[in-house]
Amino acid sequence: MRKRTQKVGKRDGAKKDGAKKPAAEWELRLYIAGETPKALAAFANLERICEQHLKGKYKIEVIDLMKNPLLARGDQILAIPTLVRKLPTPVKKIIGDLSSEERVLVGLDLRPLER
Repeated sequence: MRKRTQKVGKRDGAKKDGAKKPAAEWELRLYIAGETPKALAAFANLERICEQHLKGKYKIEVIDLMKNPLLARGDQILAIPTLVRKLPTPVKKIIGDLSSEERVLVGLDLRPLER
């Protein structure tokens, strides 16, 4: 993930056709601690879900707390990996490797909880 994280540390889902890119409607931060299997799985799962459900409307920022541990304080990160939805408001957090697509969609308010 090292190469991929550096390339995709800030990733716009917007099209790159040379025209001015519209601002991402969804700002997501994925907090990890190193390139662990769980961190790699969380990033891959998040990228897949975003491409399927938010194509062209998202930005993913990967924050490695091994490199910048003080950044955990701003979003009050207590466990990793943690996904933080900054925009649209309100802020939402999902802890884990994001392997349950249904849980992630409900957590991001992309799909209502079915009861």
